[in-house]
Amino acid sequence: MVLAAADLGSNSFRLQVCAADGDSLIVLASLKETVRLAAGLDSQTMLDEASQQRALASLSRFAEALREYVPDAVHAVATNTLRVAKNAPAFLERARAVLGYPIEVISGHEEARLIYSGVAHRMPAAGPRLVVDIGGGSTELIVGTGMKPTETASLQLGCVGYSLKYFGDGELNEANFSAAEKAARNEMKRACEALKEHHFDTAIGSSGTSRALAAMIKAGGGNEIITRKGLADLRQALLQARRIDRLKLKGLRPDRAAVIAGGHAIMTSVFAEFGLEEMFVTRAALREGVLYDLLDRYGGS
Repeated sequence: MVLAAADLGSNSFRLQVCAADGDSLIVLASLKETVRLAAGLDSQTMLDEASQQRALASLSRFAEALREYVPDAVHAVATNTLRVAKNAPAFLERARAVLGYPIEVISGHEEARLIYSGVAHRMPAAGPRLVVDIGGGSTELIVGTGMKPTETASLQLGCVGYSLKYFGDGELNEANFSAAEKAARNEMKRACEALKEHHFDTAIGSSGTSRALAAMIKAGGGNEIITRKGLADLRQALLQARRIDRLKLKGLRPDRAAVIAGGHAIMTSVFAEFGLEEMFVTRAALREGVLYDLLDRYGGS
């Protein structure tokens, strides 16, 4: 059986096609497109035509891959930007026509559940853990044990939105970082009280922001995990660059440079709010959770 998951995120669109082998998934194809959908939201939370066109072009390429692999089941999900955009219904009609499959706009808590499922399948562990997923438009935090999430939170802060709001002038200075970190801490204090009541042994970061920060810390001489010291060193390096268009840090991909400051501010605030010293990183994310849900629904044979 061939299964496919499409994740229409606020920063990137991703498609993963897998063959089911019992309870395992074998990747046949994996596509990523940097769409920056959240950057197309105007002051009235309407999605502009340019961002819609970028999205539709990406979905057209996904459709080509799906026609090639002819999956037995496909689940396409959309996240925060299409939760909040007032013209999302009209865009989704266009998107479905291009992709060839329905697109489900999932809630923040459903997104958190699926993220946790993807991480838990890829990184089995008996003890409780905190999973942190900083996306383009929202951040999901989950405490869970084994395969089961215990408490979830979905916060309206993401690397694209925060980079536009607090670093939109292109400047990397103390005032911009402090404002972004303060705003993120205030949001977390309101939204994460229930999460902080639960004990966890480890913290795991999923999705692009976590991997980008870990890669930069490793390139700077550390291990490929996120640490409090590593984040502090990165902050200084970002401040020394002074402007986003001058960023040339080791380990930082060009397509991530425009949104790394917002992502860094949010991650720094997560570390402060939860008292973290280190965070492991995984490649598992929402799309894996969607795939394992399909596997549970349709079986591996």
